[in-house]
This record gives sequence, C-alpha cells and structure tokens, in this order.
Amino acid sequence: MKSFSLHALALFAASIVACRTGGGAPAGKASVAMEPGAKVAEVDGKTITYGDLAADKDVGPKVRQAEVKALTDLYDQRRGLLDEMISRRLLEDEAKSKGKTLEQWFQTDYVSSVPDPSEDEAKAFYEEHKAQMPQGQSFDDLKPRIKQAVKQQKLRENMGKMLDSLKEKHHVTVALEPPELPRIEVEAKGPARGPSSAPVTIVEFSDFQCPFCGREYPVIERLMKEYDGKVHLVFRHFPLDFHPFAEKAAEAGACAAEQGKFWELHNKMFENQQKLAVDDLKDYAKSVGVDPAKFDKCLDSGEKKAQIDDDQKAGAAAGVNGTPAFFINGIFVNGAQPYEQMKQTIDRELKKKG
Repeated sequence: MKSFSLHALALFAASIVACRTGGGAPAGKASVAMEPGAKVAEVDGKTITYGDLAADKDVGPKVRQAEVKALTDLYDQRRGLLDEMISRRLLEDEAKSKGKTLEQWFQTDYVSSVPDPSEDEAKAFYEEHKAQMPQGQSFDDLKPRIKQAVKQQKLRENMGKMLDSLKEKHHVTVALEPPELPRIEVEAKGPARGPSSAPVTIVEFSDFQCPFCGREYPVIERLMKEYDGKVHLVFRHFPLDFHPFAEKAAEAGACAAEQGKFWELHNKMFENQQKLAVDDLKDYAKSVGVDPAKFDKCLDSGEKKAQIDDDQKAGAAAGVNGTPAFFINGIFVNGAQPYEQMKQTIDRELKKKG
C-alpha cells in the first residue's frame, strides 16, 4: 500500500502562508480550554489568572491568536485524516467492485486511464515554470522530467474529481464540526464593500506588495461575488517594512479613497504587484479616473501616513504580525487561504446568523 498512499491518497492541502514580520506566529498552548479564573501564576503573593493574561493589552491578542492556531491546527489534522480514511474506503470499494486490490486497481486501471501529456502540454508547463527550471538546460533536455511532472499533476487532478464523484454517489456527509473560535474585536474602519448591515463582516489587513496578499486577491473577489449582499468587507493597511514599495502603495490607496476610487486602485495595484514605484502608482491612479493634481499632492506630501500607521497599530493590537490577515466576524484567519476554507468560515457564520 505504500506506493498507493504516496501517489493516490496524497492530500495536497494548501499551506497557510503569509508575508510575516520577524516575530513569527506564537505557538499553540498545551491546553486551549481554560477558565478565566484559572490561576496561571503568582507574583508577590498576588494571583494572575488566565483571564488576566487574556485581557492584557500587550499579550492578550497573542494569547487569543495562539488559541485560534491550536484549535484550527487540531481541527485541520482531524479533518485531513478523516478525509484520508473516507477516500481510502471509497477507493477500496471501487477496486473491489472490479475484483482487484486497491494497489492493482491503481496501477492497472487508474494510472492507465490518465493519458500521457502531449508535446504542447509539456511545452506549456515548461514556459509557465521557466524561471524555476535549471539554468542552461533546454526544453528538450528536460522533456522526460517535464512530462513526468505533468502526468503527476493530471493524476492528482483526476483523483480529486474521482473522489468528489464517489462521495456524491455514496452520499458522504461530514459531521465533524469546526471548533468554536475565540473572537477578537477589531474596528471595521476603512474603505468598505458590501452593505454594513450584512451578517458577515470581514476586516482585512493587507500589503499591496505582499505576494501572498496578491494570491488571496482573486479569492476575496470570488467570495464577494458569491456572497453579494451577505458580506461587508473592510480593508485596512498593514505594509511590511521589508517591502520597499508597500508604504507608498498604502498611502496611494488612502489618497484614492479620498476621491472615492479606492477599490479601483486596489485592483490595479494587486494586478501589477511587480511595478509599484511612485510613478507607477500615479499612472494607475490616473487610469482609474482620479483627479491627478489632487492625488499627486496627497501622495507626495505623505499626508496619509498617519492613517496607515493607525491601521498598523490596530492590526498589531489584534495580534496581526503578517499579511494577509482576516477577521471574519472577529474570528482570526491568518494567511492566504484557499477559497474553500474561507467559504467554510463564512458559511458557518451565516448559519449562526440564520
């Protein structure tokens, strides 16, 4: 079963990734469920309770973030292992119906059902990943390895589709509930989309130069379309100091917001992350219809820096130490998440409100 589990049941879950400051995410606690009155320390005969720790203005947000991480990590592991077990049983039944073991079915039926990649598919893969290819080696040099990589990609994609079909056929439902997560109060202050009365409010802390924020941009766009009228999205700035163009890009967003063009410029900047110099920002702003003179004066003067600093302080107080970071009705969601995971959190909130 070893070769099967390596190839057919490998769960290619997207990692939680983010642009981070140097501090790193705090580790999860040994025990998440603690009563506020539980004694955690004593100083000069005075008791420090867990409630004191969680309420502390400096470390309290980090404690809550650690709780979220511990709870979500445990749930993700349980859910991943549950999915693995269900998938294995479904595939074992599929193989048995053909009078074969799972390993036999995988090698003789499944692998052979996925066609070898064509020359055009291999070339397209090569062009898409050219920057990561070994220097000095041509397409012809790498063709056997490229075709193998494309074949593996097809095997993974087709396995996912097959499992989805089998789950539907066998009426698979998952009763494992995600954990009840602690909520962090974050002011929904800044450029917004969607009705303020919506049952779900998402406060996003982001950095226009952060590649992980750029990766999450289409996910958020898709969610806003799917949940039109049900989600209120608020954008707050969190430019990281190791991204040299992020600060001015954030100020550009604030200057555009002053003229009612924040989201138009927001989209432009995320779609052109490799070109965020001041001259580029001015060109993008002009293309979305701002008054160029007013925008240039605003950006050059640095008058929006205080507003950006205010957003960063609010984010840090809530435990943000990297981007993107989201608070969905106060539930902290860290890093660039796949669409399905963000959707799951929103659906859970909508279910509670309903």
